[in-house]
Amino acid sequence: MVSDMRDHDQETASGSGHLMSQVEHTLRLSRDYALGSVRSDGHWCGELKSNVTITAEYVFLRQALGLDLEADRAAYCRYILSEQNCDGSWGLAPGYPGDVSTTTEAYLALKILGASTDTPAMQRARTFTLTAGGVARVRVFTRIFLATFGLFPWDAVPQLPVELILLPSSCPINIYTLASWARGTIAPLLIICHHRPVYALPNDYLDELWQNPTNKNVPYGSSFWELLSQRDIPGLAFTVVDKLLYQLDGLRSIPLLRSYARRQCMKWILERQEPSGDWAGIFPPMHASVYAFVLEGYKLDDLPVRLGIQAIENFAWEDEKGKRIQPCVSPVWDTALMSIGLCDAMSHDQQTLDRAITWIRNRQLLEPRGDWRVYRPQLAPGGFSFEYENSHYPDVDDTAAIILAQVKHDARSIASDSVIAAATWILGMQNPDGGWAAFDVENDKLFLNKIPFSDMDSLCDTSCADITGRILEAFGLMMTHDSEKSGLSPMLRAACTRGVTYLASTQEASGAWLGRWGCNYVYGTSHALCGLSYFIGYDKRVTALVNPALQWMKSKQNADGGWGESLLSYRSPNEQQQQESTASQTAWALMGLLAHLPVTDAAIERGIRWLISSQRPEKSIGVSWPEAAYTGTGFPNHFYLGYDYYRHYFPMMALGRYLQGAQNRI
Repeated sequence: MVSDMRDHDQETASGSGHLMSQVEHTLRLSRDYALGSVRSDGHWCGELKSNVTITAEYVFLRQALGLDLEADRAAYCRYILSEQNCDGSWGLAPGYPGDVSTTTEAYLALKILGASTDTPAMQRARTFTLTAGGVARVRVFTRIFLATFGLFPWDAVPQLPVELILLPSSCPINIYTLASWARGTIAPLLIICHHRPVYALPNDYLDELWQNPTNKNVPYGSSFWELLSQRDIPGLAFTVVDKLLYQLDGLRSIPLLRSYARRQCMKWILERQEPSGDWAGIFPPMHASVYAFVLEGYKLDDLPVRLGIQAIENFAWEDEKGKRIQPCVSPVWDTALMSIGLCDAMSHDQQTLDRAITWIRNRQLLEPRGDWRVYRPQLAPGGFSFEYENSHYPDVDDTAAIILAQVKHDARSIASDSVIAAATWILGMQNPDGGWAAFDVENDKLFLNKIPFSDMDSLCDTSCADITGRILEAFGLMMTHDSEKSGLSPMLRAACTRGVTYLASTQEASGAWLGRWGCNYVYGTSHALCGLSYFIGYDKRVTALVNPALQWMKSKQNADGGWGESLLSYRSPNEQQQQESTASQTAWALMGLLAHLPVTDAAIERGIRWLISSQRPEKSIGVSWPEAAYTGTGFPNHFYLGYDYYRHYFPMMALGRYLQGAQNRI
């Protein structure tokens, strides 16, 4: 018996040793890929993919302003057509069911670009759109874009009085009670909806997509009686206000007030334009702001307009699939996470990591500037933003990731000015519920999603489990290395206790946490588990939170050893739909498990083997993991993101943490 046990132990050790050597080889290839893709100044920035509406809306802008479309016509068409589903539709992400708004915008863009409506692709798109209810069923923002060409009546668009910009921050509803992304987009929309422009296109240009083109004045929300029967008091109240504003012609009958409001709105927008031309570093406010300036009398060669158009062009990405516009760029995020990946993978190239950390540190926002200061005026700055140019909107998630990158790279950095400023800023951005949101604090007025123009349920920036988990991880790592070097430990510990309380209040009955900024329960649960791992010895509640989460994560492992979760899990959360394994989601699951379980756990070993076996060579770049699925989230159920580097740095983290754990057992 003893001999049999000894033989079994030897076999296990032999098997583990073989797996370790495979992991070492896989990590070596992944490190080579990362080091080979770094940019000349030391940072990383992969493509950030979205659906075709971003590119389509840029086509609309160029058409409306009379800008040249000929030079890139074929490239735009090639990209849009490459994203079309077999049923003729365009979805919110690859493999996602067709969406009538996305399809309508893609169809109109192709038609503007000269595509014939007689082609099979256009005919299939028309059939899908009509089957889905036609143009009458598109979302409010698509209505606005169509209205600018006279293809939808402006009377069928909700009222957006520009006087909203005048409401003080102390008012229950004002521009600052909207999430940063909504705030930056709605401000220029106030100007657009004041002018109600109609740019040149034939009035019947899109009639083939209407089920009834003789009646286009279609209501954009539930009727008064439907809301009453549903006892939807906020929705009812906003509908009454909207109807009243309609009767008052959107407050246009008070010209002096309207004129003053327009000036204040344009001042607000102009104050937030970066020297590079960007607004908030994301496409929607940049796109809408260019419209607003032109409508207010600016010329195309005036500085705000010229810089704004160039800033959008800087988001362009072109390859064999064609030309498209990214919704945003992610250099700070990519550089922070790639640095963490290289640290976890025990990269010996310290020079590259030194340059990357220096590149990030130089982008810390230390000036007293930004909308976050409206409700936290006494808080010292110290955050980081996601993009190259975005000084007004630092985000908590990036800032926490950058703390992790700095401390993993050099534990002594916990006493650095950069880490102390970043951690202090995050402490000040904690919500009363104990959690953290992305850009704002106490931005939780969910009744605002009942406003008629909010058909994406995304007007608020509330606490979420994934960001809270990352902050617990960052603060936990700081406290592990801190011998009172930073002087923050008592405050960090108090904040983390409240963070655990938030996670305890949001864990679902299944044991999982929803992922706000990544798909979905695998993302949220992984980040919660990684953060909670630092507090098992300090908070008695943690074990009770962790055990069901681990069981849930294991239950979602695919037969091939990997993990995959569909974006449709946001739509049907009780089903939590699995899909084919993906590199990023498998890595997330493994990191969550590795934070609490031994590396010899069967689920972990199966997941590690899947990552090893799924690595593939790429043209002239090196070896990485293929991943067509989008696993990033913009707005659940409405807008999704595909980060090209997610398929690389997250597997590198998971494999590196596994290898460190395996080496520590020897």
